[in-house]
Amino acid sequence: MAEPGRSDVNGNDMIGNLIAARESLKLSLEKSKALGFALEKAGPRLDEINHRLSPLEAAVRPIRADKEALIAAGDHINRAIGPAAAVLKVFDAVHGLEKSLLSDPRNNLPGYLSVLKRLEEALRFMGDNCGLAIQWLEDILDYLEDNVMADEQHLLNLKKSLKGLSELQSDGEKAGLDGGLLNAALDKLEGEFRRLLTEHSVPLPMSSSSDLGEQAVISPSLLPVSAIHKLQAILGRLRTNNRLEKGISIYVEVRSSNVRASLKALDLDYLEISLAEFNDVQSIEGYIAHWGKHLEFAVKHLFEAEYKLCNDVFERMGLDVWMGCFSKIAAQAGFLAFLQFGKTVTESKKDPIKLLKLLDIFASLNKLRLDFNRLFGGAACMEIQNLTRDLIKRVIDGAAEIFWELLVQVELQRQIPPPPDGNIPILVSIITDHCNKLLGDDYKPILNQVLLIHRSWKREKFQERILVSEVLNIVKAIELNLETWTKAYEDSILSNIFAMNNHYHLFKHLKGTKVGDLLGDSWFREHEQYKDYYATIFLRDSWGKLPGHLSREGLILFSGGRATARDLVKKRLKNFNEAFDEMYKRQSCWVVPDRALREKICQQIVQAVVPVYRSYMQNYGPLVEQDGSSSKYAKYSVQTLEQMLSSLFLPKPGRYASFKGRQLSDKFENGISDLRRTTSAVV
Repeated sequence: MAEPGRSDVNGNDMIGNLIAARESLKLSLEKSKALGFALEKAGPRLDEINHRLSPLEAAVRPIRADKEALIAAGDHINRAIGPAAAVLKVFDAVHGLEKSLLSDPRNNLPGYLSVLKRLEEALRFMGDNCGLAIQWLEDILDYLEDNVMADEQHLLNLKKSLKGLSELQSDGEKAGLDGGLLNAALDKLEGEFRRLLTEHSVPLPMSSSSDLGEQAVISPSLLPVSAIHKLQAILGRLRTNNRLEKGISIYVEVRSSNVRASLKALDLDYLEISLAEFNDVQSIEGYIAHWGKHLEFAVKHLFEAEYKLCNDVFERMGLDVWMGCFSKIAAQAGFLAFLQFGKTVTESKKDPIKLLKLLDIFASLNKLRLDFNRLFGGAACMEIQNLTRDLIKRVIDGAAEIFWELLVQVELQRQIPPPPDGNIPILVSIITDHCNKLLGDDYKPILNQVLLIHRSWKREKFQERILVSEVLNIVKAIELNLETWTKAYEDSILSNIFAMNNHYHLFKHLKGTKVGDLLGDSWFREHEQYKDYYATIFLRDSWGKLPGHLSREGLILFSGGRATARDLVKKRLKNFNEAFDEMYKRQSCWVVPDRALREKICQQIVQAVVPVYRSYMQNYGPLVEQDGSSSKYAKYSVQTLEQMLSSLFLPKPGRYASFKGRQLSDKFENGISDLRRTTSAVV
């Protein structure tokens, strides 16, 4: 058993140790709790540190890389930085041009074009060097990836960016490099191009009633030189940027519209007339005359000016460009309508009247031949060339065919009855007029040329004497027709009127002409004698018999018996009146178209009838005037009788008609019935 004192000491020591252990545990527990709190707070920071370790590791990876690989990577980086930095510098410069290029070019066009040119150069530099920079950057990425010298995600993002740049580069699109600035600038330039053209494109001030020959000559260029220079400068930039076609389109639109506006004042609606809208050439005869003048004016002034202006504006673009531009203007301005109208005329019904119209068309085209060859001779105007050649062939074929069939037409007309009023048959009027004109100074050279060309196509020879001989044969055929028609009348008196009219017509309308010179003086003396002969026979057999009814025979013997004399006078006046009425009624439907001849014949009738009637009424009129039925016998006063006789043979209004002979064709397939529709000519 231990000693009590020692035992107490030991106990105290144990308690002390326990207390110390408790304090130590308490302290450790507090430290653990504090550490737990500290660890709890350090968790997010550890996560953040953990995230930062990966890029840090990638950043320090080159330090762990092989020394030679690090040196090689530096060389790759140095080679790529130069081009990339240059491209970025130019890219910044491009955006510096944006304000200037989005402004209105009209304020300072030269300055605007200068800035645009800088943009083009910048984009060209970016386009040329961007590929090089991309190539070097791709090499760096490949090297870093091969040598595990960079973070994979970072490399992936860089590859994606470079791929987008490569695709943009391969497409050749500069718009993507400048954000569409170039296209916006070019749009503004096209707008300025249109504005300049429109501002200086003014239709010619003229009216449809003005004489085209008096129109002021148009200057070679319709635009001032300063405007042309601006247009040329704009076209240069458009061509550089593959937008030339748009510029041409704008030019054609504006200038063709201006030409159409100039032509509109000429009232060219007739150019659109269709074949179904007219019956024969006579119905559009006036249009054909206008057509030649309008065509000449359009070619020599309007299209000549457009031709020169196209050359001025597009001369730097090359011949094919400006000729193609002019061709489009001509087509869109309505030039083809002129050729179509000529074609429509050639397709109309063939008759002698059409011959001169076809020669008019040929003369107009031939007059403009050199102008056509110069203006429309290029490959770009092939359509106009083809249509013109086709029209000329149609005109020549049609004119030659009608001319060579004129004689046949005259011979065919011989089968129809003569005019019922003794007038000039429309055939005689038209053909004599044609013969005069065909051998006249205006038409003979044209017809000779047409027939020469037509024969040459058939490899046949043609001489001028052939034309002359054919015309003389036609005149002879007309004479034979007149002889046949004169004999065809049942009424011999009407036959005399017809013969007188037509012999005088030939005499009057051929004398002093080229045809007349060929026929000779004896031919004219013969027809003048025929005219006088038939006039004398007409007067003798008709009105010359009328005074015989007013015989004085027997009236002297019965002078002592007024009643008997009165009865005899009544009878003779009655017979006179009946004969006069019958003759006047019949001849009032007849016609002497020539005014001088008509007045002469009427005067001869008056001289044959009126003096006898006046003398008779002065001597014996009182015998019947006292009678209650005097008006029955003294039916006409001297003045009335003279007025009635002086008004004979007047042309009837509204009797104009075209030649209704058989339709000309190769086989005369329209039947003889067409020949029956004959009308009279009216002078």
